[in-house]
Amino acid sequence: MIDWKDKREFWIAGARIADPEAERIRVGSVCVQKGRIAEIVWQKSVETDLPVLDAERFVLAPGFVDLHAHLREPGYEEKETIETGSAAAAAGGYTSVVCMANTNPAIDDPSVVEYISCRAQQVGRCRVYVAGALTKGRLGEIINEYYHLKRAGVVALSDDGAYVTNSQVMRSALEYANLHALPVISHCEDAFLASSSQMNEGYTSTRLGLKGSPAAAEEIAVSRDCMLAQLTGARLHVAHVSTAGAVELVRRAKKKGTRITAEATPHHLTLDDRLLDGYDANLKVNPPLRGVKDVEALRAGLLDGTIDCVATDHAPHSEIDKDVEFDEAPAGMIGLETAFAQLHTELVAKGVIDLLDLVKLMTIKPAATLGLPGGRIAREAPADLVLIDPAEEWTFEKRLIRSRSKNTPLVGARFTGRVQGVFLEGKWQSAV
Repeated sequence: MIDWKDKREFWIAGARIADPEAERIRVGSVCVQKGRIAEIVWQKSVETDLPVLDAERFVLAPGFVDLHAHLREPGYEEKETIETGSAAAAAGGYTSVVCMANTNPAIDDPSVVEYISCRAQQVGRCRVYVAGALTKGRLGEIINEYYHLKRAGVVALSDDGAYVTNSQVMRSALEYANLHALPVISHCEDAFLASSSQMNEGYTSTRLGLKGSPAAAEEIAVSRDCMLAQLTGARLHVAHVSTAGAVELVRRAKKKGTRITAEATPHHLTLDDRLLDGYDANLKVNPPLRGVKDVEALRAGLLDGTIDCVATDHAPHSEIDKDVEFDEAPAGMIGLETAFAQLHTELVAKGVIDLLDLVKLMTIKPAATLGLPGGRIAREAPADLVLIDPAEEWTFEKRLIRSRSKNTPLVGARFTGRVQGVFLEGKWQSAV
């Protein structure tokens, strides 16, 4: 669409600028110089000797920030690499991504953090932040040396994919994380209640003959962690909230003053367990797709601020992993490339939220949740920006996928609203 990759000093003129800090969308022009935003003027055109990108039909927003993605490297490069995951992120409008610790080896040592950071800098497609493992080997038994992990660059701690079943270990982890001002991201799931489950427990699981995971598996875990966060005063972030009960628990904890935040994924906000009739393994995720009332509760949580932000839980798996019997398939779907289009189509275009609200949920709010830079359009800020055509209607095709894995149920889906590309420190990367 735009051959802009070699331009380093230029104007983006006439765009509708979505400014989540100022809480407005307004026509304006942005000057980019040396990788930073040099000037913002609230006018459609500019007089300049610099090159001008005519962005009149587009929305310009801060680059998206994803707090929860699995880039798989090191150890599972057949599923995803930092290079392919970063390319997928950029194609979806993301300029910052936090990668989870369930790699092999787990991110429980500074050397692994440094490896990931070096690889991300070499690739240069997006900013990659690292969540270090909460416990050694993510086994939930012995907490890690958080001081050294923080010095190496981790921005949060998480055993994502595994729940710390021992409450004393979790209490100690929260206390020591708090000493180092590191948020703890919790995968809230009672492993015993959810053992061997394939989907949400309910009418559909009974009809399909699949073992279900009850909502209580998530809600018991959220309840315990909320209590421990209140006890310790630590910062708790609840990953991929999926049930109505969990939303209410987070809401009550916030009212008590607990230092807690929560995220929801695009798939939990737009899909429900009725879709599993076809036994599509790409719809098998963890936590599972829930019922219609849970989806409604998550959306209500977005509207009242109980859910702080959207995160993708981008979880690549190879086709050979997913092309098996449903109960043998691993859980997870990719989501970086479709998150904006999916949410814009199902929430913005249908009047559930407005475009500025969606921009906030994907930029300034996730950045604030973990205290990350980014999510802002302001003078002197890095020119990490996304260009969006909110009116474009398009079909998501398998050939468009930049991720190494293709495990998504959204191939063939029709969307309204498309990311055109991102500027990372002013360097253009096209998504179309």
